[in-house]
Amino acid sequence: MRIIFIRSTWLRLTLALFLALALISGLAVVLFRAGVRGEQVFAGQPIYSGSDSKKAVTFTCNVDWGNEYIENMLEVMAEENIVTTFFITGRWAAKYPELTARIAESGHIIGNHGYSHRDHSRLSYEENLQEIRRTQDELESVIGYKPKFFAPPSGAFNKDTLRAAGELGCKVILWSIDTIDWKRDGTDKIIKRVFNKLHNGGIILMHPTDQTVEALPVIIKEIRNQGYEILSLEYIVNSIENKQ
Repeated sequence: MRIIFIRSTWLRLTLALFLALALISGLAVVLFRAGVRGEQVFAGQPIYSGSDSKKAVTFTCNVDWGNEYIENMLEVMAEENIVTTFFITGRWAAKYPELTARIAESGHIIGNHGYSHRDHSRLSYEENLQEIRRTQDELESVIGYKPKFFAPPSGAFNKDTLRAAGELGCKVILWSIDTIDWKRDGTDKIIKRVFNKLHNGGIILMHPTDQTVEALPVIIKEIRNQGYEILSLEYIVNSIENKQ
């Protein structure tokens, strides 16, 4: 009888342990599925898009070369009452401080795009930290505050990039809709790329090119015709946090 008791106790313990592990695993899956978007914010992971619960998108514009089309973009944004996030490199801000200030004064969000447009996926933690911090300091000297968003050039990053950005108080922003406008292969292609992937919470990436300026009014009109709002990056990011 004692042997039977030991075996019975062992079976009960084994079954209890199995059920506990199953419960933990199931809970982990549920939390992962329900909180993937939230994890982007709270675990320091890059943010590709916002909540899918609202028909809203946002524009971002990466800036490292040229200045001739910025004013035209600002005019379009002003006419359409749109807030865009301009991710600016430190060296561009140092070269064009007045234009950088003008972007901010026009009501747009200024983000950090690294100092010299390096491949952050190949940088060490210290190198990532230096690139981002140097840009934070440069932008603060021009616009009066340190940006809270960082977009790595070409979307390239590693764990040290995420760690460095987080250390400096920046959320890492990527995109879910890429215009690939830097190719300058025609406004029709730019427009098509947007609407092939348009979705709730979309982050639309642009660059300051002549074809982007031409395509923007068409893109904005059609986005609104499809029932979407064009809101700020802050709103899109907050929509993830508020969904938790």
